Amino acid sequence: MVVHNQLTVGEFFAFNLYVSMLIMPLRMLGMWIGQSQRATASGERIFQVLDEPEEIAERSDAIALPPGEGRIHFEGVAFGYDPERPVLEEIDLEIEPGQNVALIGHTGSGKTTLTALVPRFYDVTSGRLEIDGVDVKDIKLPSLRRSIAVISQDPFLFSTTVRENIAFGAPDATDDEVEHAARLAQAHEFVAELPQGYDTVIGERGITLSGGQRQRLAIARAIVTNPRILILDDATASVDATTEAKIRLGLREAMEGRTTLIIAHRLSTISLADEIVVLDHGRIAARGTQGELAETSPVYREIYEHGLIEQEFISRLEATG
Repeated sequence: MVVHNQLTVGEFFAFNLYVSMLIMPLRMLGMWIGQSQRATASGERIFQVLDEPEEIAERSDAIALPPGEGRIHFEGVAFGYDPERPVLEEIDLEIEPGQNVALIGHTGSGKTTLTALVPRFYDVTSGRLEIDGVDVKDIKLPSLRRSIAVISQDPFLFSTTVRENIAFGAPDATDDEVEHAARLAQAHEFVAELPQGYDTVIGERGITLSGGQRQRLAIARAIVTNPRILILDDATASVDATTEAKIRLGLREAMEGRTTLIIAHRLSTISLADEIVVLDHGRIAARGTQGELAETSPVYREIYEHGLIEQEFISRLEATG
C-alpha cells in the first residue's frame, strides 16, 4: 500500500505502533489468566491448612501456668498415635525441680514421644501429666510452651541475622541478653568472628554455619527464653567429638537450675544427667544412676557396652588421622 501510494510511510509506522500497543495487553492478559489460575489453586491449598482444625485445643477455662520450679509428674500415662497400637504404657515418673534426667532406650522405645507430651504437642491417651501441680490440659498453650525450650538434633535457623535467630523465642530481648546467652552457649567466640558479628545474615536453616555452630545458636536461643524446663533431643548426635565437647559446655550452662529431659545415645551425653530412666517397649524398665543401672538393667548394659565400642572406634579413627 505504501508502494502504491495508498498509505504514507508515517501512517504505516503509526499502524505498526497501534498493533504493538494492542498485542502487548493481549499477551499480558494471557499471562494474568495463567497467574490467576495458579493463585487460585495455591490459595485453596493455603486455606486448607488454615482451616484445618487443631487437634490440641485449649479449654475455655484454661489458665496461665502458675509460677513454679519445673516439677514434672507423669501419672499412669499412656499414649498411642493409633489407639490400637500404644507407644507408651503405664508411665509413672516424677522429676524434681532442677533435676537432669536422661531417657535412654532402643529405637522405638518411646523416648521422643514421652518428651513431646510435656509441651503438649500431643495429648495423653490416658493418665495425667502435671507441671508444677497443674494438668497440662488446664494450661493455656502459649503460657505452657513459653516455659519449655526444646533443643533438637537438627535445629531450624532462619535466613536472618544471628541476633534475630537467638532472640526468636524472646523478641524483646536486649542486645546484652542476646550476647550473654551466646556466651553461656559457647557461641560468642565464633559469632564475633563473622563478618558483621551478631548482625551477620545466615542462610536458610543456617546453611552458612557448621553443625556445631548451629547447635550452639540453638542452645543460646533456649537460654535467652529462660525456660523452667529444657528438653534435649539427642542434641550432640551429629557432630564430631571436639565440637561435642564445646556443645556440652553450653548445655551445662543451659541446664543450670532448670529441670532437664535428655534424650541420649552417647555416653558423653548421658553423663550430663543426674539420673537415668530406661525405656523399653514404651514402659519404664529401670531408673537410677549409671552405677546402679549397670548392675540391674540389661537394656542399660547393652547400650553402655555399645557406647564403649563406639568410643573405641572413634578413637582409632582419630589416631589414624
